[in-house]
Amino acid sequence: MSARTTHRLTTGLAAIGLLLIPTACTGNAGSGGGGGDTLYVGTVNPPASFNPINQSDVGGQFAVRFAMDTLLDQPEPLKFVPKLADSIESKDNKTFTVKLHAGAKWSDGQPITAKDVVYTINLIANRDSLTTLGGNVTALTGVDATGKLPKGQAAVPGLTAPDDTTVVFTTKTPVDPNYVKEMIGTKVVIMPEHTLAKTAPAQIDDSKFAQLPDVTSGPYKFTKYTQNASIEYAANPDYYAGAPKIAKLIMKIMPASNLAGELQTGSIMMNSGGGIGNIPFQDLKTVQAFKDVNTKVNPTIGFQTIQFNVKTFADPRLRAGLAHAINRKQIVDELLLGNGEVIDGPYTSQSPFLDKSLKTVSYDPVLAKKLLTEAGWDFSRKINFVVPTGNKIRERSADILLQNFKAIGLNVVQTNYDFPTTLAKARAKDHDMVLMGLTFNIDPDVSNMYSSTGSFNLTGYNSPESDKLLLAGKSEAKPDARHKIYNQLQALWQADMPVLTLYSDHAVAATNKSVAVGGATAFWPGTVANTGQWAFEGAN
Repeated sequence: MSARTTHRLTTGLAAIGLLLIPTACTGNAGSGGGGGDTLYVGTVNPPASFNPINQSDVGGQFAVRFAMDTLLDQPEPLKFVPKLADSIESKDNKTFTVKLHAGAKWSDGQPITAKDVVYTINLIANRDSLTTLGGNVTALTGVDATGKLPKGQAAVPGLTAPDDTTVVFTTKTPVDPNYVKEMIGTKVVIMPEHTLAKTAPAQIDDSKFAQLPDVTSGPYKFTKYTQNASIEYAANPDYYAGAPKIAKLIMKIMPASNLAGELQTGSIMMNSGGGIGNIPFQDLKTVQAFKDVNTKVNPTIGFQTIQFNVKTFADPRLRAGLAHAINRKQIVDELLLGNGEVIDGPYTSQSPFLDKSLKTVSYDPVLAKKLLTEAGWDFSRKINFVVPTGNKIRERSADILLQNFKAIGLNVVQTNYDFPTTLAKARAKDHDMVLMGLTFNIDPDVSNMYSSTGSFNLTGYNSPESDKLLLAGKSEAKPDARHKIYNQLQALWQADMPVLTLYSDHAVAATNKSVAVGGATAFWPGTVANTGQWAFEGAN
């Protein structure tokens, strides 16, 4: 977390302190969980931000989604269900009509209308606002490759609200409807215009609302955030989809090594999804033996990467050399105990867009040293290797990486920071290599990471060919044609190697048997698709 962000959260908490609703922190603790009025969820990564339009971390997205709704949800890959919107439809794949759920209200009683949707999209597209969702709206008419409007323009052309429950927008070219449903429908959290309209777009990220939203649309309302310790929620009795059955929810932030013990005592009833609550595989058999806990091991679309600073390693042979130096199978075998896979690029075996014909980069220390030498690397030069704390397997993978690098004579110096600080350093390019776990979409568009203008381009990668193909892939409405484009991209990214995917680890979903509905799902967005329906055994 940057100093600015840390200060922002800290001062924000102080500012909202008088408004907080006291919430007990003991609840149902005890063997077996046992139900009650409070659900405890164990998670590892603290949120980097609560601003719904400026979140680059799953920890923040996961936390916000209990309190703020999107237009649609995606409980399973390419399966879309209504949320604030009953539907998003198009007859020509270019003009899209959103029909909103009638009767939905904000937590302060104001109606949620089409104007809120228009306001949110315009806010994301506003040149002055800070957002990580720019890439999600780049297909819209009138915005540039970063999803931003021209300077001085505040409204996306063609984005209208004909009535309170209808929104219409257009795309520059025909696009795959599933792209719109996922990237806008399930990713854009709708913001309250009546609360924020008087705040300048440039000030939204520092606003009281962004510290911890106090006017929300979801099944739960935020009540308290204790930095790096817990996030507390209270049920929203007026939720448009029905009042939640569980009165209070507390997300406890802890080291991954504590998750098994907390599950055993019932101090938490489940772990979180999305790779931010993974139980170490060394504890898997222990958790599977808990008689009060149901456990599943699921493949995921998430993956761990090493992101090279392409300014430090300007020659692609340098990045390829570093990639060949890394024994990724050793990581999967020893640290994941086989519960994972080695892949190259941003698509795991769960993605229909993975090019399975492309061979993964081999572990070849001799070739690694040869490539680095040919590219003129000075082996005495210090390499700044940034590693986030919290995910113990990832931390231990860094130990293997260091051994691999040392084996070919590289001078790599590792520094560890908490995740928000690591993210801030990566964004500032204050690294030569950084470890980073990522989860993208089922839709193959990953412009955020690989586009030269991507909001999550941590490497500084700038390839006109990649940009051209990313744009073509996003603008193509036919699935077969999209497959061909993304196959070309996977080959290009493997050759250029701005990012090396280390492994995709499976996820352990552990849920106390006292929970009848709820818990982490194999496809992590599905975890937060029905939180308003979560219930303990015996609930009405």
